[in-house]
Amino acid sequence: MRFFTFFLCFFCLQATGIAQQQNYDIVIVGGTPGGIMTAIAAAREGKTSVILERTAHIGGLPANGLGATDIATRNATTGLFREFVDRVKQHYIDTYGKDSEQVKLCSDGYHFEPSVGAHVFDDMLAGYENKITILHMRQFDAESRNMDLENDRITAIRILNRTTKAMETYTGKVFVDATYEGDLGAAAKLPFRIGREGKSEFGEPGAGQVYKLWSGPEQDYSTFEPDNAVQAYNYRLCLTNNPANRVSIKKPENYNREEYVSMIEDVWTGRTTNVKMLSITPEMVEENRRNIKAGNRSTLPGDLWGIARVTNIVHLPNMKTDANNQHDAFISTDLPEENWPWPTSGWDWRDRYAKRLKDYILGLLWFAQNDKALPEHFRRECLEWGLAKDEYTDNENFPRQAYVREGRRFEGEYFFTANDATPVAPGQRPPLHKSSITASHYALDSHAVRKREPGKAHLDGFISYPAAVYTVPYGVIVPQRVDNLLLPVPVSGSHIGFSTLRMEPCWMAMGEAAGIAASLAIDTDCKIKNVEMETLQAKLIEQKSTLIYFRDININDPDFAMVQYMGLRGYLPDWNARLNDAVDDTTVYLWRSLSRMDIKKESDRRETLRRIYSQLSASSKK
Repeated sequence: MRFFTFFLCFFCLQATGIAQQQNYDIVIVGGTPGGIMTAIAAAREGKTSVILERTAHIGGLPANGLGATDIATRNATTGLFREFVDRVKQHYIDTYGKDSEQVKLCSDGYHFEPSVGAHVFDDMLAGYENKITILHMRQFDAESRNMDLENDRITAIRILNRTTKAMETYTGKVFVDATYEGDLGAAAKLPFRIGREGKSEFGEPGAGQVYKLWSGPEQDYSTFEPDNAVQAYNYRLCLTNNPANRVSIKKPENYNREEYVSMIEDVWTGRTTNVKMLSITPEMVEENRRNIKAGNRSTLPGDLWGIARVTNIVHLPNMKTDANNQHDAFISTDLPEENWPWPTSGWDWRDRYAKRLKDYILGLLWFAQNDKALPEHFRRECLEWGLAKDEYTDNENFPRQAYVREGRRFEGEYFFTANDATPVAPGQRPPLHKSSITASHYALDSHAVRKREPGKAHLDGFISYPAAVYTVPYGVIVPQRVDNLLLPVPVSGSHIGFSTLRMEPCWMAMGEAAGIAASLAIDTDCKIKNVEMETLQAKLIEQKSTLIYFRDININDPDFAMVQYMGLRGYLPDWNARLNDAVDDTTVYLWRSLSRMDIKKESDRRETLRRIYSQLSASSKK
């Protein structure tokens, strides 16, 4: 009778949409790479965590088509991200042999198929079953009623189980927002930004409304004024031209030819958004039109042909691609403007837009392959490509995750701008952050915010400016208030500053730092912002995370930890540590002033630095 009563009560709880409470050390919302690395790093510190993922799959973009890793300097970001890369390479070696074409195409593990990315995440999580719980189909809605806050601490959040339709409550000591949108931070009512800052606010290149030829100059009609525009989303497609593994593109039910017709004249004339258009005359365009009509490819400088004009292709193992938006095209897989509401909208709206985006992209591919207004030989080359049959087999071979390039950007303890990723002088580093939790490097890069406009040479906001390897301060993942919340994905920064932080390697590194920081906060019973920085950095370095990058030092160097420690304290301001050199006059002055120790000119640089390091380390432990 007692069992029957318990069963009846449990059934009633489920029927009324109330589930039992779940308690963990760390509650992570979002099964993105940043969330996954948070959980793994915390597990290595002995902490339990739960990953609450809205969909049936974890892994975010690397498991959904972003197989050509976006990183400019590969050794800049290491730690758990490097473990991920190394496991990718080892997978291809184990599966196909070290001398195989697959190993060559995986580019040392930085290029991989979506299914391999998903497999490697699962492989990294294996063995932590007693520490990490992964729950799928759990939806957090960014409403304050779904969060309990007491004295600037989150005590519980409520999640919709999309399968049972029950509401579930999760309690923890630390909470982590690992969503691309920043939904958890929004429910906590943290201040955030959406849209573009104007150039006058931080003096950033590319800020505000900017029209810029690709690889070329800004146009005179750029205003640099702020607005509410959000850079375009798309899907990173896994295409193949292997007939044995190719699924033909089907005309989507909601196909609208008018959305794509502007491509017709672009193909016939060879018009692109590339800077090379500045050297092309009207006579060259007309000659090219005649050339194409005669059955030849375009010969204009910078022009692209076939599938390469429709989408940017990076080749992956097994005759697959990471197919992104084509930067040189007026029309490609991005769908600007329509995504602007995404960051602050509910999931009903987001799901409708995701379906709209999928239909738009499939319609674009179908148009390029079938519309008779396009040159027949152009269509024929496009028809060689289709979706990979062995990817996303439960989703019509289409990626499950839209590429949300930018959501909410919170205003944290440190606000990252383009100035933090730009050298302070030619040949020098960007500003050094002593609280660095990772080094990273990618261009200041944003996709378009508006669709094609008459008379404009490119799409508004589609820009790229150079950056240098920079340090990421801890404050970008720490909110100004809420003492037990971390934000390793919707980090603190301007539109342009965020544009370089938003790459998955950097997100993974910030997730790793979040996992360790959360563990330290639990162990020492302190606020997230008061985590002891030297301890956090020491643990990251122990995990082979690069906090400051040097061209002549890698993670396997026996003095890697020393160089990281001393570099963050200003002893090694150059790009090279030069440990095998002798101490010169400049170094004598610098090291004496920093250490207050006697430094001899012409002494061994490595041994001298070891002596200073030993003394500083001993002093810090007192």
